[in-house]
Amino acid sequence: MIELPVTRLRADAVLPAGAYPGDAGLDLVACETVRLGPGERGIVSTGVAVAVPEGHVGFVVPRSGLALDHGISLVNTPGVIDSGYRGELRVIALNTDRERPFTIESGMRIAQLLVCPAPAVTLVETEELPETMRGAAGFGSSGH
Repeated sequence: MIELPVTRLRADAVLPAGAYPGDAGLDLVACETVRLGPGERGIVSTGVAVAVPEGHVGFVVPRSGLALDHGISLVNTPGVIDSGYRGELRVIALNTDRERPFTIESGMRIAQLLVCPAPAVTLVETEELPETMRGAAGFGSSGH
């Protein structure tokens, strides 16, 4: 288990938390009300900042319930929270519904934060990459 330091930037901010024991994602809660018209996107404040430990990365990902019930997703999913970032966690929400607006209310769980290992990488330039069975087969290569 790793520790994730977190601070409230606003008195009414709700700290990230898992809904059930063993959940991988910590729910991020809106700290403001934002109305999204059909097809619109907007930035939603959470009122919290975290210190992702060195050697790890935070991924901000959509909540499946909001996606299924209301068509709310995230524009840049996953959003990347680097270990050196200390600013507010803000979520770029997208209303994919083409007909109905949606209002994100203050106090609503809007996204999840996953904290995952992210090893340091050293690039090694080479003339050729090692061969694999898959090779360069890309989009749709494993069937539909």
